[in-house]
Order: sequence, then structure tokens, then C-alpha cells
Amino acid sequence: MQIKNSSDRYGAIAQSLHWLTVILLLLAWTLGTFGDAFPRGPARATGQFVHMLTGLAILAVLAARLPWRMVDPPPPPEPTRLGLWAERAARLAHYALYLLLIAVPIVGIVLQFARGRPVPLFGLMEIPSPWVADRAFSRNVRQVHEVVAHALLILAGLHAAAALCHHWIFRDRTLVRMLPGSRPAQQRGQG
Repeated sequence: MQIKNSSDRYGAIAQSLHWLTVILLLLAWTLGTFGDAFPRGPARATGQFVHMLTGLAILAVLAARLPWRMVDPPPPPEPTRLGLWAERAARLAHYALYLLLIAVPIVGIVLQFARGRPVPLFGLMEIPSPWVADRAFSRNVRQVHEVVAHALLILAGLHAAAALCHHWIFRDRTLVRMLPGSRPAQQRGQG
């Protein structure tokens, strides 16, 4: 098992942080979008708590992922027929993904504070709201939170679609090198 990235593929740490982010993002978005479908009371409160916990977990994973990416740079992009502009677009999309992965939970924290409620930190403690509840402000912040969350999910979907395009249309290793258990390029065709 390769821990660090190589010129050929992502290492186990980068892969783990990537796929953990995907799982947390899908869970947070699903609970945030469909949480009102839970019956009022303990079920809805639990869904909201898990939604907030998941958003905070995304920030925690990013706190590990961003420094790791600086210490262990990703492999170079696979060459495609689309050339340099595709590489630049991919880099810009990655920056936008990271920015939105930070922005969505932070706006969610502001939303919780705008409601005059504390932010629970993984059930261990709470950060009290620095503000009194402001219904109009919280309504506006909620709209921003929803818009940036949907933008994040759309961009993540485009990111996934691009990886599938690389795999099925360009037939390169862009997707495969991020998949756990995939073999390095020099081992393809062997065994």
C-alpha cells in the first residue's frame, strides 16, 4: 500500500481524505436538503445535529487535507486531447471545490449563531452564539447557505463527471489513480 502520492497515482492518505470528504459532503447535503421531511421533534433534531456534525467534520478533514496536499503534491495531470486549457480548468475547479467546502460549513455556523443557538462541537461542548437571535438575518443566511451548498454539490457532480469522462472517453488513469486498490501504471497488464 502506497501511503504518499507518486508520479503515477494518489497515495492512501490522499485517497482516504478525498473519499471521506465525498461521503461527508453527500451526507451533509442530503440531511440539509431533506431534513425537513423528518417528523418534528427528536428525529428532526437528531437529523439537524448530524447535519451540523457532518459540516464540522468536513472542516476537520480539510484542516488535515489542505496541509497534506502541500506536503504531498498530487501526481501531474494525465495528458488529454483537450490540452492545457483543460488542465487549467481542472485546477480552477479544484480551487473552487476547496473554497466551497470551507464556505458552506462556515456559513452554516453563522446561520446557527444568527438563530441565537450554540454550535455543538461533536457532542463534547458547545460554542455559544455571540449574537441574539435575528429572524430576518437568519433567513438571509439560510438562503446563502442553501445556494452555496447546492453550488458545491453541482461542482462536485461536474468533478465526478469529468473523472468519468477521463475514464470512459479519454481512457486515461485520472479516475483509476484515485481509487483504492488500483494498481500503478507499471503493473497494468501484469498478473
